Amino acid sequence: MFQDGLTGSAWGDWALYTASPLRFFGGSGPKKPAFEASAQLGVQAPIGFWDPAGFSKDNDEATFNRYRSIELKHGRIAMLATMGYITPEITGKLPGYLAPDLPFADIPNGLAAIDKVPYSGWLQILAWMIYAEVAPGAGSDLEAGTPGDFGWKVITSTVPEIKARKLAAELANGRLAMVAIIGMIVQDGLTGSAWGDWALYTDSPLRAQAEAPPPPPPFNPASQVGVTGPLGFFDPAGFSKVGDEAGFRNLRIAEIKHARVAMMAALGAVAQHFMAASTAPGVPAGLGAVTAAPAGFAALFLASGALEFTLFKQEDNKEPGNFNDPAGLGDYSVDSRNRELNNGRFAMFAAIGIVAADLLTGKDAVQQFGL
Repeated sequence: MFQDGLTGSAWGDWALYTASPLRFFGGSGPKKPAFEASAQLGVQAPIGFWDPAGFSKDNDEATFNRYRSIELKHGRIAMLATMGYITPEITGKLPGYLAPDLPFADIPNGLAAIDKVPYSGWLQILAWMIYAEVAPGAGSDLEAGTPGDFGWKVITSTVPEIKARKLAAELANGRLAMVAIIGMIVQDGLTGSAWGDWALYTDSPLRAQAEAPPPPPPFNPASQVGVTGPLGFFDPAGFSKVGDEAGFRNLRIAEIKHARVAMMAALGAVAQHFMAASTAPGVPAGLGAVTAAPAGFAALFLASGALEFTLFKQEDNKEPGNFNDPAGLGDYSVDSRNRELNNGRFAMFAAIGIVAADLLTGKDAVQQFGL
């Protein structure tokens, strides 16, 4: 009787009879097998089940379905992006205009197009992405238990084995496309083209950063022209600072001008002693000439100003003190510049000494020697 209640027959076979009322109430029958992520579609050679981050390690079906839906979306977008990268290189650009005054032909391929597409174009792209995401109904594929099925059937078949094979191929191609598009973007950033030759392309911003030469050492005044023996680099007041090339340049221009004026002044102070009597009778030698002939001093002052704004005008693209060679010497080598600086520095001390001695004794540069 008990067996009849369970199997429907006093000698019934449990495995062959499943409609018994007692069996319905007394047992649940065969259980649904536990969900296994590693047994789902997409597990195929040569990698097999690929989940290195362990997203589906807990074998939760709802979580797996959500990741599968995301994977399919990314795979489809990556396949479109990969073809979009390649197609313009083969078939050329679309006819017509992307925006007013912006034909498709003027938009470069790859990452370079990002800066060319107007904001309105990006808004259109964003609007289409939102539409494609929400038009079928957000999460409708998961609610139906078919991740990635949004009602637009391209890959399908009435034969389950063929349909499974096509869906597996879509997953494999999508995964390959995701790797491909990442590689294309990186190579584009490095070479300027999705399949550019590194050796032939040198204008990539990323390559410029990767191969940028080390920065030059900071500007060092002690390594510039004018460092000679026995003093070497002479800057007791510390006017020149390491790294301040502009400041050093201004100081060097002023030094060269003062040196040249000092050389002419020292030479003029000596020549004046012998020439004053014949060229300017009655005008005393030395500093006394300044007060005795103020008009002459005014003329010198005006001539100095004229030289400052004409012949002695420094150009930014030339070395300090290079005033287009007004003397016609034709020599602006390092050696000649060193000699000029050394003579000019000596002349500045000499001119200061001549002026100081004249103010103290009233004698000019030659009279100081008792001549």
